[in-house]
Amino acid sequence: MKYRTLGRTGIEVSPYCLGAMMFGAMGNPDHDDSIRIIHKALDAGINFVDTADVYSGGESEEIVGKALKGRRDDVVLASKMHYPMGDDPNHRGNSRRWIIAAVENSLRRLQTDHLDLYQVHRPDPAVDVEETLSAQSDLIHSGKVRAIGASSFPASEIVEAQWVAERRGLERFRTEQPPYSIVNRSIEREVLPVCQRYGMGTLVWSPLGQGLLTGRFRKGRQIDTHRSGGMPQHFSDERKLDVVEQLIPLADKAGLPMTHLAMAFAIAHPGVTSAIIGPRTMEQLDDLLAGADVTLDDEVLNRIDEIAPPGTDAGPNDVAYTPPALSNVSLRRRPVAERSAA
Repeated sequence: MKYRTLGRTGIEVSPYCLGAMMFGAMGNPDHDDSIRIIHKALDAGINFVDTADVYSGGESEEIVGKALKGRRDDVVLASKMHYPMGDDPNHRGNSRRWIIAAVENSLRRLQTDHLDLYQVHRPDPAVDVEETLSAQSDLIHSGKVRAIGASSFPASEIVEAQWVAERRGLERFRTEQPPYSIVNRSIEREVLPVCQRYGMGTLVWSPLGQGLLTGRFRKGRQIDTHRSGGMPQHFSDERKLDVVEQLIPLADKAGLPMTHLAMAFAIAHPGVTSAIIGPRTMEQLDDLLAGADVTLDDEVLNRIDEIAPPGTDAGPNDVAYTPPALSNVSLRRRPVAERSAA
């Protein structure tokens, strides 16, 4: 694989990043099989592994830790914190209190003394970003973390974090982990340009559009929901399925499986450092590795732009971060008394 520099960190990473969300109870509960998948990915040249404490309640980190025994120094290891890890209200979020505790838990499960990249899994409106950056800066200074990053931050919050870091003399976010695929291209409008402006690396997640871009889900075709674990709402979104129906003949004409088309598209953008793959089985990994060297020509990319215009989403990204200004009704409606008075 041809390696890429992760922003301005000087760290060289593979254009495919192995995502570990499917290792453990959330996906593949067989630890030995999951470890074999990780080893095969490493043997194929992938040197970037991304996990999170919340994945299967820490089980994913435990599996990754076992898999990396004897190979830790050859891997760029990333993890994340933010989501609840139990019922305690303080075992979650982006506070200093939780960050300092969470990293120790992750290091123990991963059986390592440091993380190459430690990311805030989502924004936390209840916490001043200075608090978060201060805690993460201390982790860097202590040697427990090499670089820090964010995930699914809106462009405005990425900029704010950069300004706060500069004003306060804190370590700054070196990476961003946003969702990106042919059916969800909205980060091309602001997030990717902002990351490029600040020299941040990007590791994009869901390059297969949460499974839509595998070609398994077709318009008007009955889905075996029992086998697939239930049909998520986005698989029945007519707008996205319309895009898929136009992409399938394009992939056929190019002589490519849909998965290879989708992955090659994701890593073609100059603002994208690495695309996260999340195989649950060895078969899925083999398919993705087979397309690692695929490059799309301008004719194919231009046709994709026609089908799914740059900077747009074909339909809602159901698992992307929704800011409180949209999700909290009280923040977008004046009180009844005020409305009546008007």
